[in-house]
Amino acid sequence: MSVNFQYPSTPTPQHPGSLTFLKLGGSLITDKNKTSTVRPDVLARLAGEIAATFTANPDMKLVLGHGSGSFGHKAAKKYGTRQGVHTPEGWRGYAEVWFQASALNRLVVEALQAAGLPAIAFPISAAAVTTNGKVTTWNLTPLKTALEQSLLPVVYGDVVVDTELGGTILSTEDIFQHLALQLEPGRILLAGIEAGVWADFPECTQLIETITPGSAAQLSTVLGGSAATDVTGGMASKVAEMLALVAQIAGLEVSIFSGQEPGAIKDTLLGGKMGTRISAA
Repeated sequence: MSVNFQYPSTPTPQHPGSLTFLKLGGSLITDKNKTSTVRPDVLARLAGEIAATFTANPDMKLVLGHGSGSFGHKAAKKYGTRQGVHTPEGWRGYAEVWFQASALNRLVVEALQAAGLPAIAFPISAAAVTTNGKVTTWNLTPLKTALEQSLLPVVYGDVVVDTELGGTILSTEDIFQHLALQLEPGRILLAGIEAGVWADFPECTQLIETITPGSAAQLSTVLGGSAATDVTGGMASKVAEMLALVAQIAGLEVSIFSGQEPGAIKDTLLGGKMGTRISAA
């Protein structure tokens, strides 16, 4: 564990051919305590940093994801959409959650396009089917083609039709989990407002530097949920999902870090080590 957190000044360049997944957390790009409120200056800065990374490493392959933050979680909690959709009122709520999530996605894609990035959204609500929250059908040919043609695929937490639950919500981590098993990225980077996983949240003085499957059991009492409304599980869910992935994909490394500091996204994309690292060993 470490009580200090510093951004590296000279990140190690990423291997040009490797695939990276990057999530911009809902807490980072929206004010999660104010309904449907984006942080436009932050969003523009993050888009600029991603664009600068491609300038420094034109061969980088990236799948970008983002959370819903204040655009989706409050409506989802109101209707219990994550738990299933079975009534007319529930399906109206399903549509409301979709609308809010897609509205934020449009703002994200607009910011990326304004920064000169060839971003294109891949909403799972129009393409995937799940069973008890696990993807069973999703044709990834369009997304793979986008990567091959040096476009920037953008995914996000969204509603989806489920064969058992009627409908549900997949978080960005859920989506990353499915995509990672198909595409096998080298790194998954989860950028939020916290510097990483804290051993003493909410005091936040002891940052956990590394989490492995072997050490995870000792952390069950310190992994909490989210300080704001988050129907998809908060930090504990993120860590559990990422631990499952590093156990299945050889060499995969996950970083949970803060995107608040200017330059953090670019430095991390280029190979800098920040926040909490999750790996198989």
